[in-house]
Amino acid sequence: MQVQQNVNTASSYAQVFNLPHLGPLPELDVEQWLNTEQPLSLEQCRGRVVALYAFQMLCPSCISHSLPQAKQLRQAFTHEDLVVIGLHSVFEHHSAMPEVSLRAFLQEYEIHFPVAIDRSSSMGIPHSMQNYALQGTPSLLLIDQSGRLRRHYFGPADDIQLGAEIMELVLSDV
Repeated sequence: MQVQQNVNTASSYAQVFNLPHLGPLPELDVEQWLNTEQPLSLEQCRGRVVALYAFQMLCPSCISHSLPQAKQLRQAFTHEDLVVIGLHSVFEHHSAMPEVSLRAFLQEYEIHFPVAIDRSSSMGIPHSMQNYALQGTPSLLLIDQSGRLRRHYFGPADDIQLGAEIMELVLSDV
């Protein structure tokens, strides 16, 4: 699967209103869900846009930009239009980020949206991270109402461009 990645150039803004269809995504392959009573699936989110934020607790850019951005999106859009999901994908320093630490982290940073713990792998790269060809954290996947990947960001996403892209997807007739 080829993905279009964030490129911070003036020409990338011209693409905002012509988002490509990058194909359907496989389901998340996770060990556990936090901040939700029931496990979620991408299938359950059909009919709504999904912002899937892959992060690690020890990732400075995740803490300073991506997770605050995810919280803002959750407040700016209705739950009927946008589902914000966190994916804790640990690919380094595994022993420093157990579930108990993640629970404390989510409470300390007041993260209330659903967070999945990516299934670990004997190769060191978690399953969902492999399945979605994520290069690291922070990563953001925008998924349209039909479950198709429409944008893949590696690194911080620009707030205004991202808001415009989400609004385009919300208003589109997929």
